[in-house]
Amino acid sequence: MASHDFDVLIVGSGLAGLSAALHLAPTHRVAVITKRELQEGSSRWAQGGIAAVLADDDSFAAHIEDTRVAGAGLCDLATTRFVVENAPEAIGWLRALGVPFTLEGDDLHLTREGGHSARRIVHATDATGAAVQETLIDVVRATPGITVFEHHTLVDLITSRKLGLAGQRCLGLYALDEASDTVVTFRAPHTVLATGGAGKVYLYTTNPDTATGDGIAAAWRAGCRVANMEFIQFHPTGLYHPHAKSFLISEAVRGEGGRLLLPDGTRFMPQHDARAELAPRDVVARAIDFEMKKHGLDCVHLDISHQSPEFLRAHFPNILAYCAELGIDITREPIPVVPTAHFTCGGVLTDLAARTDLPGLFAVGEVAYTGLHGANRLASNSLLECMVFARAAAHAVAAATPAPVPDLPHWDDSRVRDADESVVISHNWDELRRFMWDYVGIVRTNKRLERAAHRIALLQGEIQEFYAHFHVTRDLLELRNLVQVADLIIRSAQMRHESRGLHFSRDWPDMAAPAAPTILVPMR
Repeated sequence: MASHDFDVLIVGSGLAGLSAALHLAPTHRVAVITKRELQEGSSRWAQGGIAAVLADDDSFAAHIEDTRVAGAGLCDLATTRFVVENAPEAIGWLRALGVPFTLEGDDLHLTREGGHSARRIVHATDATGAAVQETLIDVVRATPGITVFEHHTLVDLITSRKLGLAGQRCLGLYALDEASDTVVTFRAPHTVLATGGAGKVYLYTTNPDTATGDGIAAAWRAGCRVANMEFIQFHPTGLYHPHAKSFLISEAVRGEGGRLLLPDGTRFMPQHDARAELAPRDVVARAIDFEMKKHGLDCVHLDISHQSPEFLRAHFPNILAYCAELGIDITREPIPVVPTAHFTCGGVLTDLAARTDLPGLFAVGEVAYTGLHGANRLASNSLLECMVFARAAAHAVAAATPAPVPDLPHWDDSRVRDADESVVISHNWDELRRFMWDYVGIVRTNKRLERAAHRIALLQGEIQEFYAHFHVTRDLLELRNLVQVADLIIRSAQMRHESRGLHFSRDWPDMAAPAAPTILVPMR
């Protein structure tokens, strides 16, 4: 069995993980552990951009207020101020690395998205995430001190308590090396979870196949609290087409004048909210869900064809090209869209230095609950959060005195065997995603949540038995984590007796006071 020693382990290779690695590399031996290839995380799919106050007619106060309003009053003010005030420096860091942001003359071009009161979205046409990721990957691969382990899937964190040692801290982790089909031991005084969210718990999602809640589930099993797991953001405008998988129609399309229409051409958003198409995502998603159910529709339409072809080619070249491949000419006709699971607003509870409850363990990006997003994430605040907290985690690691890490035991699989019925995994995976979509989606009821909780309990028993008796595989590990995260989402939703932001309950339709996060504490 292989084992590795490093100063810092970073699990995940999106913007959060790579940013943390680059900040730490000058002074630490860093391992970046990712379950597929470096570029296959969620960050590269981000189209819109990164929110930052850079214009003369904008202000930190306005960005903070927009974030608070979108978050339905549940955003932590100190966290929000911390992120917003560090945004310009984060953008400067990316520009220094060479990210090719879209310019207007010599200045950054700023666009506007739903929920924002000003133009403050820095972007690289309509493929910001890809541009940022490609730049950072090139820098990471050229940086001494960073070792990349691709096709390594997190199995579990190793803690002193699990080893029967005094105290409680994170000592490293086990990861499945797919090349050798063995579980490898990684040892380090510091571990950073940057594993992203859990969109694959739902049947329809914009997230890539890697978004299976691995870090949230592993941190929970290690004894960390999680918060606000009921707030799953459904992006209002996922492309509706039988051959389109996980493709998002950017928020910026509505920011540049796109209108939501019924099949007969009737515009409906003004009847739901005074901000119309520029309302926050939760409002627009519920409005679309309402109209689809009212009229028995499979989708609604997003029309940007009033803009010139030249404008669309300049601002949305990737959306235009991809839709054209599917036979949709967005310069002449509207785009069919549906809401789709997009972002996990809750996660592992952290402080402003990205520290979790477990000493030695940090969480950065979508895996974490920092208090920034509240009950609903404001558009383009996610990549920003990744960068600000990656830097904060790096500073905290650098300032800490490394605790000695004992020798760690190798993974013991001497009493398990190869699975002879993999169909159990695929069947349970399908069942989970379908009932989460039906019962724990955009609109919820007590009865639906009870049904989901009952099914989760059955699945947890089956999966744990499978995990205990058979060799681990990536599919099994991901399903185990998704079932755990689904349980946390359902339990959190059952605890919230109100409707706020992304959590809308027909049994509790009003907003309650005071606003408070939902915090779950694991049994120790």
